Amino acid sequence: MRTDNSHLIRALIYFIFLVLIGIIGYSLLLDIGFIDAVYMTIIIISTVGYKEVADMNSAAKIFSIFIIFGGIALVGYTLTNFVELLAGGQFHDAWRLRRMEKKIEELKDHYIVCGAGETGQNVVAQFELHNASFVVVDNREDKVRELRERGYLAIHGEPTQETALKQAQITRAKGLISALTSDSENIFVVLTARYLNKDLYIVSRAIEPHAHEKLTMAGANRTVSPNAIGGRRMATMMTKPSIFSFLDLVTFAGDEILNLEEVTIGKDSELLGLMLREAKIPEKIGLIVMSLKKHDKSDMIFNPGPDELLELGDSMIVIGEAEKIKGLMIMAGDSRSTGK
Repeated sequence: MRTDNSHLIRALIYFIFLVLIGIIGYSLLLDIGFIDAVYMTIIIISTVGYKEVADMNSAAKIFSIFIIFGGIALVGYTLTNFVELLAGGQFHDAWRLRRMEKKIEELKDHYIVCGAGETGQNVVAQFELHNASFVVVDNREDKVRELRERGYLAIHGEPTQETALKQAQITRAKGLISALTSDSENIFVVLTARYLNKDLYIVSRAIEPHAHEKLTMAGANRTVSPNAIGGRRMATMMTKPSIFSFLDLVTFAGDEILNLEEVTIGKDSELLGLMLREAKIPEKIGLIVMSLKKHDKSDMIFNPGPDELLELGDSMIVIGEAEKIKGLMIMAGDSRSTGK
């Protein structure tokens, strides 16, 4: 929300106009120099009562009366609008907006969500659930206001424009999700984001059947089609209800009974240099290691064997309770466990 400064601007213009009239009037009526005319104008407007620089004739006295009334009117107008500004909450809103902008300026290794529609709102809910640092960019003022009232960092701007993405600190961001309502907008966001940050991990919503190829060419790392996913889920729900119940438990459970999470081996890890059988993650922590991604390979090793060696930068996909996953992240030296 932007504060309305029009009243203050009008007051400033009125003050300048009053001073100019005073300078010209006193220069002509009292036959004095510029500095003396400025001095006379200021002491009359402010009504401080200092000694005049010249003898006041009748015309100058009448002129001074009008200047005094003009000054009183200016003070009254300014005070009225200032009180209105405070009463209307604009001063508080301006302070809160500046505080939020300062937090956005300090963001680092965060995520940017472009679009605050239904998809974007679900992304925000998941980020909040996982305590992820993020900022939302949307061109609808009501959506941005709603997010800010809920305590989220949000920018009112056009996600397809460099200005808004730079304001979201895209050069220091870890990833970006484009969840706009049309493929053309999402493609433009991906192009702009990739131009501004070549290392950014970008996930985009895809709507039309062939949008995936276009978004990938534009620079998206991954694409998601809500229609395709929704169709597959409904079919699975009907034909394989047990499998669906398990998947729903893992990825969509409201109480987070089970979680799927990626845990990365850090330099201070207790697990560094151990084989999986030596780490005994299922026995000691109660988690299932579903896959392992080696730091120097792009493919995942599903259901990794006990002889797989855990090295610096390796990532494990584990399933289990949230608290146990946090414990494993601490053991693994994952930077997210310390907030670094």
